[in-house]
Amino acid sequence: MTTITEQASQVSFLWLELTGRCGLACAHCYNSSGPAGTHGTMTGDDWLSVLAQAADLGVSMVQFIGGEPTLHPEFAALLAHAVGAGLAAEVYSNLTHVRESWWELFACPQVSLATSYYSDDPAEHDAITGRRGSHSRTRANITEAVARGIPIRAAVIGMREGQRTGQARAELEAIGVTRIGTDRLRYLGRAASAGPYASELCGNCGRGIAAVLPSGDVTPCVMARWLTAGNVRDTSLAAILSGPAMAAATAVIPARSGICHPDCDSDICRPEGGKPGLASDTRPPPAGSACAPDCAPASDSDICPPPGRLPCSPSRKERPGE
Repeated sequence: MTTITEQASQVSFLWLELTGRCGLACAHCYNSSGPAGTHGTMTGDDWLSVLAQAADLGVSMVQFIGGEPTLHPEFAALLAHAVGAGLAAEVYSNLTHVRESWWELFACPQVSLATSYYSDDPAEHDAITGRRGSHSRTRANITEAVARGIPIRAAVIGMREGQRTGQARAELEAIGVTRIGTDRLRYLGRAASAGPYASELCGNCGRGIAAVLPSGDVTPCVMARWLTAGNVRDTSLAAILSGPAMAAATAVIPARSGICHPDCDSDICRPEGGKPGLASDTRPPPAGSACAPDCAPASDSDICPPPGRLPCSPSRKERPGE
């Protein structure tokens, strides 16, 4: 007889939507996040519990997303904990605000970055994000990530007729980004005039992947947030992932094969293979870094940090600047 844990272990990738708060106000945001968004009802300890349960279930990768995940007061501590638990972690960020102290954590071989990009024209990009200056900040931090050798992928989202998406891709390539996907506007969240519609989803939702929202609700995908299957604040992650409610939610979503959507040239819904740039990434962590601090030195053969040992992480009271 298959146990609950064995059924749940089929999930290898989890989105962790830390917050609905974001410094931008993109007109197409799938979860309608923005400056007025909240961190929800999940506490830092709740998220730590989810990470521990995910690791126990054999989840290989998590993605921190929002809103803007870096605006969560315990973002750095949670990312460090994920690394310490042996999970690969991708941070999907608009990269408009990166604390200097985070770069060492981002440089861990288990960590990668992802972002969205809309145009090589700052005015057009900023009009889409709803914040003046967002293009220059995002571009500068993409450049910094590339210079530091941190794996980063970008999604170019087509929003409007005549948008400079081709030029955006060319600009990213010129900066040194090698993993670039494209997608169309999806009529979900703030972009939806009606619905939501399951037909707007990629079709892979719930099939080896799942998401935990700021409320603690678990869904087949961050974009399928109305299809809830349980809440991790009162039910174990394993029971939810293997339960009938998750099966029913997944069954609502039309299955598709191949890439994320026929209009895409790459699957941007989740990192390719679950570990973008990580399988061949053998960079040793810098000595004394947040990844391999003096309290847990790493050798060239160590992951970052060794399994079962947490890195020295920022104070949980430390809040990212606004």
